[in-house]
Amino acid sequence: MAEISRTVRIGSSHGLHARPAKLFAQAAKEAGMPVTVAKDSGKPVNAASILGVISLGVEQGDYVTLAVETDDDSAGEKTLDALAELLTTDHDAA
Repeated sequence: MAEISRTVRIGSSHGLHARPAKLFAQAAKEAGMPVTVAKDSGKPVNAASILGVISLGVEQGDYVTLAVETDDDSAGEKTLDALAELLTTDHDAA
């Protein structure tokens, strides 16, 4: 298994609070492969855990690193694309 990672900047104007964290954690759970997320150079947490994601204390403009463990690079990249899209979108916009 190989690890593929990507660093993205958080877009939600209030960071990863309950609603965007729930959307992200649910998508990570449905990915079908282990996904972690880490703030800056901190310890990675299970991206499918809403409590783990919220515990990172991620605010708008912060950078996080997503990582997936996969045997299929193409599927891993697609998973990272989808999760990155969720993180860079402002879910707090009217």
